[in-house]
Parts: sequence; structure tokens; C-alpha cells
Amino acid sequence: MKKQKQVLSSGTVEMYFDAAFNQLTKLVDKKNAVIVTDENIFSKHRSKFKNWNVITLKPGEQYKIQLTADAIIDQLIEFQADRSTTLIGVGGGVITDLTGYVASIFMRGIRFGFVPTTLLAMVDASIGGKNGVDVGAYKNLVGSIRQPAFLLYDYGFLNTLPDMEWSNGFAEIIKHACIFDARMFDELKKHSLGRIKKEKKLLAYIVEKNVALKLAVVKKDEFEKGDRRLLNFGHTLGHALETQYDLTHGQAVALGMVFAAWLSEKILGLKKSSEIIQVLGQYKLPTFASFDTDRVFTILVMDKKRVSNTMHFILLDRIGKGVVHPMKINQLQKYVSTYTQLNK
Repeated sequence: MKKQKQVLSSGTVEMYFDAAFNQLTKLVDKKNAVIVTDENIFSKHRSKFKNWNVITLKPGEQYKIQLTADAIIDQLIEFQADRSTTLIGVGGGVITDLTGYVASIFMRGIRFGFVPTTLLAMVDASIGGKNGVDVGAYKNLVGSIRQPAFLLYDYGFLNTLPDMEWSNGFAEIIKHACIFDARMFDELKKHSLGRIKKEKKLLAYIVEKNVALKLAVVKKDEFEKGDRRLLNFGHTLGHALETQYDLTHGQAVALGMVFAAWLSEKILGLKKSSEIIQVLGQYKLPTFASFDTDRVFTILVMDKKRVSNTMHFILLDRIGKGVVHPMKINQLQKYVSTYTQLNK
């Protein structure tokens, strides 16, 4: 088990790589901790949860709502949880978002940590302190920014991960490469999903590299006043597509990145956008979709990066260099409309 520590303004995050789930007992008092997980993870790893206090939720983004948070709080009361209790989210992004959110508001804040079980959660969702719930069609509209006390990485959980979930994770890995790291983008071009799944050292390197990339940005801009906005590359359109159509987070973000690359060509003269499409396809992510502009734009304008009638849209100056580009809403709507016409 490799330990790393990152000090942020709102707390210190301890990260344990190449760890095993049973080492969790070294980080928390089992009797004074509550695990939050979902039915899928619980059924596949039942023996791991023996003698733990466990809250089991229905899986899926549709349950990442205030009603579920209230149900978790009711069960915490039944467990007689108090301010010394540690809440532990064992799961993907839905579980980590809910766990962090509930821990932020229960008794005005209790200690919490994560054991991410999907590639997406390992490289993105569990990192950075963003916690929250969806409100209707609006993703993550209510929430908090509060750091977990620890992250424990047990790569064994990935052995039961469906292929689609591997692709979901690579959407965020490709995103990080596009906005921050041209060298990693070139490395991704050389590899394949199948090879990375088989080569554990390569997988561990990619996970740790992406954790480091994201944490470096979060450390500089924890509350998203500046450069942390870059992490939303592909997410503005992506979130709107995800809530309106039957898409996974990774699929939606991939489509959002293709649009953002096209827009970067138009506005900033980005070259090699075709390479982004190639790499997304290489990792089994979609690169083409037609959609209803009005339906999607209704959701898009409620994105948290909008300030008044201006959207802080994330574009690429070049592969490896993301930029925040303010755009008027009506201008962005014209671009989205043009793009959908081209994709019909």
C-alpha cells in the first residue's frame, strides 16, 4: 500500500494506492463507521462487508437525488451515528457524490472517505471534493465542496467492471490529456483498452497520473473560481445530453468533447481535432450523435459555468492546453444549432 498526502485549504486528503479493501480497518474504527454502497457492489463483494455497518442503495444516476440523501440520513439516525462517525462511500460516482454530500450536511459535517470501485470514480468523481445531487434534469445542481479524509484504491474492484464502465473512465482520462498533458495523449494513442486492462502496472500508472493531474488543479483552485473550470471540458454539452438521452456519463462527455473540439477549430484554430475523435473511438466511446437542439439547450443554459448571459465554455488552444473561453449564450446556441445541422 502506497500512501500519498495532499494538503488543500479545506482539509488534508490521504491517498492509498495499490491497497486492499481489508486495509480500511487501519484507517477507521469499524464500530464507528458506516459504509454507503449500492446493491450491485454489495452482491458482488458481499464477504468484504461482513461486520460493517452498511447502507445499501439502488444503483443508478436516477437515485442521486435529495430523497436518497434523506434516506441515508434516516439510516444514520437508526445506526445512532454521531459527529465522531466516519461515512465511507464504496462505489462509483453516484455513491461518492451522495456520500460526500450527506457527510457535508449530517450534523453539519462529519468525516468521510471513499473506496472508488469504478475507473471513472478512481480518476475523477472521487477526487476534488465536489459532492451533490441532481434536481430533475439538472445534474449536480445542489451540493458542496468538501474534501474526503482519505481515498483507498483497491484495483481488485475493477475485475468485475463491465466493458462500458472501463470506457466511461477513459472518457475522463482522455479529457485530462486533452486539457493538460499532450504527452499522455500520445501515450493513449499507442495503447488500447484491452492492453491496459491486462497490464496492471500500466493501469496503476495511468490512475495515479490522472489523480495527480486533477489534484494539482484542485489545489490551485479548490472552489472553481479559475483554472478548475478546465476540468469541465466536454461536460457542458455532455451533461445536457446525459440528462436528456439514454447515455452513460462517459458517452455523453465523449460527445461533448467532440463538439468542444469542433468549436475549438472554429474559434481558436485548433489542429488535430481528428486525433481526439480517433482516440475516443479507440477506447470504445461514441463520436457522433444527432440531437434536438432546443431540448438539449434548455438544460445546457442551466449549467453552473453560466454567469448571467455568458457561458465559460472550455475549449482547446491545442491538445494538452485547455482554455476558458467566455461566450454569450445566444452565440453558443448558434454554434450548437450549426453543429446539429452538420450531424443530421
